[in-house]
Amino acid sequence: MMTKPSTEYHKIWVEQCAATEDIRERFGLESALDYLIGEKLFSFVAASEQDSLFAQELADFVAEIRRLFTPAEIRAYLGHLERTKFLAPPEPDLDRDDRDEEDEEEPWPAPPVVGAQELLRDSRVRKLLQD
Repeated sequence: MMTKPSTEYHKIWVEQCAATEDIRERFGLESALDYLIGEKLFSFVAASEQDSLFAQELADFVAEIRRLFTPAEIRAYLGHLERTKFLAPPEPDLDRDDRDEEDEEEPWPAPPVVGAQELLRDSRVRKLLQD
């Protein structure tokens, strides 16, 4: 007989929110926001696009994020994310040896569809957190 796991995977957000409180106490507000919104919420939104169980949990997850952080903290973090992730110029490769520049091939850029999906997901996250 199979036993039911202690947490259904689509409800993992409950444990992640609890962990966020500890992260905030130990490492500060920015680390807590990076963990819960920048990492976990974005991943959860992506999963909700493919799995209806995740989609059903999304509103509750967002409500708990709003309980954990003030609207001002969320707004400031989303602004920071936009400036550092979506609008920032690419960082130069400091490890690159310019002497071998001609021998190296440039890596292929990410497909434009992937970038567009990330921007749409960012827009969706903003709407969820700020409405």
